[in-house]
Amino acid sequence: MPDESEELRTIERERLAAFVATDIPTLQRLHANDFQLVNPAGQELNRDDYLNGVAQGFIQYKAWEPESRIQVYVYGDVAILRYRATVELAVQGEAQPVQHFWQIEVYEKRRDGWQAVYSQSTRIST
Repeated sequence: MPDESEELRTIERERLAAFVATDIPTLQRLHANDFQLVNPAGQELNRDDYLNGVAQGFIQYKAWEPESRIQVYVYGDVAILRYRATVELAVQGEAQPVQHFWQIEVYEKRRDGWQAVYSQSTRIST
């Protein structure tokens, strides 16, 4: 049986790479229809609003890399991932300074495999 923790780390890295590549089909596959994001500004976005913002270039990820090993906690069909990340992005075409975040991702094992259902990013002050 494959190690679910390592499988989830691989899926999370695939998800981050898809954001950088603006790979919308992969992002749609990896995010559940009922996905919710709470971004660093405290705004809550559903899957369609978030992914449409990426597809339309409102938010463009230039780089999104874990700074440390992705911690994974699996509880049956639910997994929680936690890690620090370095993110370089542009919002509405305006480049932002490189930022650091704590990421918490909740995945659920569904019919088609693991999908992100909740995400929260907290900006780390320097």
